[in-house]
Amino acid sequence: MAKVMEMLDLKRLGDVRAPAGFAERVLANVGMADSYAMFETVLGPVYVAWNRLGVSAAMRSESAAEFEGWFRNEIGRQLVRVDPPADLAAKIEDQLEGRRRLRFDLRGLTPFSQAVLHKTLEISRGQVRPYGWIAREIGHPAAVRAVGTALANNPIPYFIPCHRVIRSDGVIGNYGGGGPEAKRQILSLEGVQLTRLQKLARSGLRYEGVKSTKIFCFPTCYHGRQVREENFVYFRDEAEARAAGYRPCKDCRPAVA
Repeated sequence: MAKVMEMLDLKRLGDVRAPAGFAERVLANVGMADSYAMFETVLGPVYVAWNRLGVSAAMRSESAAEFEGWFRNEIGRQLVRVDPPADLAAKIEDQLEGRRRLRFDLRGLTPFSQAVLHKTLEISRGQVRPYGWIAREIGHPAAVRAVGTALANNPIPYFIPCHRVIRSDGVIGNYGGGGPEAKRQILSLEGVQLTRLQKLARSGLRYEGVKSTKIFCFPTCYHGRQVREENFVYFRDEAEARAAGYRPCKDCRPAVA
């Protein structure tokens, strides 16, 4: 650390002034600051911060200054703006298309919040899960509200897809990455049939069963995408599905098998 501070205190090397941004780059190289850039994505311009451990933050901000201020307040480290690296741009594009190529730096979050975000990463593009599903999957079935809080404070929305988590009654719910309308736009972009999902929600129907397999799933599970509508049966809850002789899907896991 003393060596780093000595480097930062150097104003001149002989008669040569240290280049602009030299101190910030030194901090980034020793892990005391993150790099960031603005990337053009299918969601529009997104500011992304990263370090040697992975992506640490993302936001659709009005300006670089707004993003820097938010990052300092929420993450507590300095930022160094750089040109967008081509390899990271490609990984970001792949991540948004459903191909998981990014690593993430979740330091500073509680173990509970980290567990919530890691589980959220398992939700495939084009599918949604309720908050209660995440609570159950991470071993805290009663902590539904705490799951919602962890997702609301997700520092890396879009890439850790908290937009794929909805209310247990099927309603889309709020979204820390831009509000409910932004959540609907992203889900539609990913292929979620929102009109159908909301129609089922209004009818109080939470699960869909496939008559030929006797398996019930969440309405967005990929197992139902090739099933004709007349081959579906719908259930209000797990008890109703099991009483009709249906078992839970092993992939979307609407209930404990």
